[in-house]
Amino acid sequence: MSFREIAVTIRAVNRASTEFARIQTDAEALATRVRSLGAVIAGLGAAGSAVGHLAHQFGLLNDEQARVFTSASHVVTILGMFMRTSWGVAVAQKVYATACWVATAAQNALNISYGTFLALTGVGIAVIVAAAGAMWYFASQMNAATASMESFNEAANQTPSLSRSITRAGEQEFYRRGVE
Repeated sequence: MSFREIAVTIRAVNRASTEFARIQTDAEALATRVRSLGAVIAGLGAAGSAVGHLAHQFGLLNDEQARVFTSASHVVTILGMFMRTSWGVAVAQKVYATACWVATAAQNALNISYGTFLALTGVGIAVIVAAAGAMWYFASQMNAATASMESFNEAANQTPSLSRSITRAGEQEFYRRGVE
């Protein structure tokens, strides 16, 4: 292995190490936020449980309502405590990764949709331009034909009527009988 190959390998490892360190920092920050959120949720669940017991003591909730309310509060507390464990953080990171994947897929779909819109708009504009070009060509050909007809009519008007009335022998009989 040459010195150049070793230098390239070291640069690649250094760059990869920087990216891996950034990913590690992001993952640790997410884990800290998830644990903090878990602590807040566990605290809310515990507070809800205390409020349920107090409401039952003061007669605001009957036995059945207090049992349902405190059970829901216990579930919230357990969820918060689970989020503080490494398994809870791993589940939260998986959910976050899945949400990012869905958002990326949606963004890609929107980008494809926008690209398709632009392409179809471009094709539509091209069709309109082509139709306008074809109409211009047809109109110019019609103008040329009209000019030619006008030129012929002018020439025919300038020709004396005697030269226009020359007929071949026997032609009059065809005009009388009609052409058979």
